[in-house]
Amino acid sequence: MNKISFSFSDTITGYVTDFNSSDKSFGIKTSDEREYRAYLTPTVYARIAQNLEEPYRDCTGEIEKLLVSGQHVFAYGIFYPQGDDHKFEVKSLVFPSDKPGTYRHEEPDWWVKQIRSIADSYLRWQFNYPDREIDYHEYRTYLHLAGGKKRDDFLQETDTISRLVYGFASAFLLTGEDRFLEAAERGTEYLREHMRFYDPDENLIYWYHGIKVTGRREQKLLTSEFSDDYDAIPAYEQIYALAGPIQTYRITGDPRILKDAEMTVDLFDKFYLDKEGGGYFSHIDPITLDPRAESLGRNRARKNWNSVGDHAPAYLINLWLATGDKKYADFLEYTFDTIAKYFPDYDDSPFVQEKFFEDWSKDQTWGWQQNRAVVGHNLKIAWNLMRMNSLKPKDEYVQLAEKIGYLMPKVGSDQQRGGWYDVVERVLGEGEEQHRFVWHDRKAWWQQEQAILAYLILHGILDKPEYKRQANEAAAFYNAFFLDHDDGAVYFNVLANGLPYLLGNERFKGSHSMSAYHSTELCYLSVVYTNLLITKQPLDLYFKPQPGAFKDNILRVQPDILPPGSIKIGKVWIDDEPYTDFDANGLTVKLPDTKAQVKVKVQIVPTA
Repeated sequence: MNKISFSFSDTITGYVTDFNSSDKSFGIKTSDEREYRAYLTPTVYARIAQNLEEPYRDCTGEIEKLLVSGQHVFAYGIFYPQGDDHKFEVKSLVFPSDKPGTYRHEEPDWWVKQIRSIADSYLRWQFNYPDREIDYHEYRTYLHLAGGKKRDDFLQETDTISRLVYGFASAFLLTGEDRFLEAAERGTEYLREHMRFYDPDENLIYWYHGIKVTGRREQKLLTSEFSDDYDAIPAYEQIYALAGPIQTYRITGDPRILKDAEMTVDLFDKFYLDKEGGGYFSHIDPITLDPRAESLGRNRARKNWNSVGDHAPAYLINLWLATGDKKYADFLEYTFDTIAKYFPDYDDSPFVQEKFFEDWSKDQTWGWQQNRAVVGHNLKIAWNLMRMNSLKPKDEYVQLAEKIGYLMPKVGSDQQRGGWYDVVERVLGEGEEQHRFVWHDRKAWWQQEQAILAYLILHGILDKPEYKRQANEAAAFYNAFFLDHDDGAVYFNVLANGLPYLLGNERFKGSHSMSAYHSTELCYLSVVYTNLLITKQPLDLYFKPQPGAFKDNILRVQPDILPPGSIKIGKVWIDDEPYTDFDANGLTVKLPDTKAQVKVKVQIVPTA
C-alpha cells in the first residue's frame, strides 16, 4: 500500500501531558489514550470558548501558560510527512476554559445566556421582531444561514412550528422574558387554528403535516410530504405537534392545550397502538386510519424508535411534569418497558435495533436505514431511561442506560477530534475495525445534544468519572464548534475536524429537520442537570399561569424528572414579591386566587 506522503489538515482533541518550551511542543493524549506530539508555529493563534453574543476571547499571548498538564484542548493543524511518520504543526487552539479541570459550559448561567440568544435569533429571523409584531403568518420552514427566508418557500410545517414554540417556551422558563412567552403562546394559537383537525366522527384530534401559504391563502396538507413518510400520517409528526404546546402548557396551564393533548393521546391509543403485539405503529393511512393498509407500502404495519420512544422527550414527560397525572406516568412506563424489551440487540450489534415489523422481528431492509444505526437514538434512549428511572425505578432501565453509555464512545464518537457521528453501519464487515459511515463523517448538532444530555444525567445521578469525562468532552466540542458567532444560533453540521459544513440543506438554520428545538432543549436540560445535579447551584424558573387554569390552583415546578429528594423549592416570588405558600419538597406552589395572570419566579435548589 502507498505510504501517505502528503500533508493534510486535521484536529486533535485531548489533554495536555507536558510542554517543552525549547522546541515549542506539547504532548496531547486523546480520549482513547493515544499520544501525539504537537508543535506550535509562529502564526498559531488561540481562543477560549465563548458563548453566543460574547466577544472573541483571544488568548494567543497566553498559550504557553495554558498548555499545562491536564488542560483540555482542541488543536487544529497540519500533518506534514517527515521520515517514516508525520509531524503535526498547530495553527489554532481552542481551550474550553482557562485552567485544567474547568469548563465554561459549567458556569451557572452559560446555557441560560445561550438559549436567550438562540430564541432572539429566531424571533428576528421569522418575524423581524422587535421591529414588527410576532405574526406566524410570516413563519417559513426554511431559513438560510443568516436567517433569510427562501423566496419560493411557502411551506409551514406543523412540527417545525411546534419545535420553535418549544424553544420560545423553554427560553421563557429560564429567563422570564415576556417576548418569549408571547411567541410561544401565539405559536400555540396558530397551530390550534391552522394545523389542528377535529374529527367529529371519532371525537379525535390529529394534526396536519402543514400548510402552503400564498398571501393569506392556505392549502392544507393532511399527509406528510417528507419522502420517508409520503402520503401517510406518521406517528412522529403527531408526537412533535405537541412538543411546543405542552412546554407552553407547563407555563400557563391553558386548558385548551391540555384538551388537545388528551385527544391526541386518544388518537395514538385508538389508531397507532398495537393492542395485541404491543408498541405503536409508525404510520397510518390518511383515509382509513389503518396502520396495516396496503397503501402504506414500505411503512405498512411497521414500528420504530420514533413511534415508540419519541413520546417521552417530545411531550409526554413534560405533560406528566405539568399534571402529575398517573395515566401519563403509566404511558411513560409502557413505552420504556417496550424499549427495554425489544430494542436491545447486543448479540448482533453494539447498537440498538430501531425498526421492526408488526411482530417485533427486525426490519433491516427499510429505505435508507437498512441495517444501520443512528448514533443519537442510542444516546437518546440512555438519557430518557435515566429520567424514567427517577419516576419508576427499575434495574433494567439503569442497566440498559449504562450499557449504552459504556458502548457508545467506542463505536459512535470521534475519539481523536471530539464530537459524535451521525449514521453508521450496525455490523462490522469482514476485516473491518471501525463501523462504516453511511454517508459521511460529519457531525450533526442534534446528535451532540443527545450525547451531552445522556452523559450529563448519567454523571449527575450515578456520579462515575467516565460519565463526567464524556459529558464534558461532548459539551466542550459542541460549544467550541457549533455556535455561530457571526449569524446567530447553531450550525446544522460540522466536518469531522469541527469546521462548519455549509452546503445544501445543511447550511440552513431552518428546515424540515431544524427549528430551534434541539438547541434549546439542550440549553434547558443542560442547565437543569448541571446546576442541580452536578455543580449544585440554584436555578430560577419562571411561570405565568392563567387564573384558575391548573387543577386546584397547584403549579407543579419540577424542572425535569430528577431523583426523588434531590431538589426542592428555595424561594418563590409572585410579581416580584416574596411568596410563601408552597410545598418545598413537593415542588408545588399554591397559586393565589386571582383574576389576573401573575408571573411566578421559583428558585429550585439542590438538597445536598
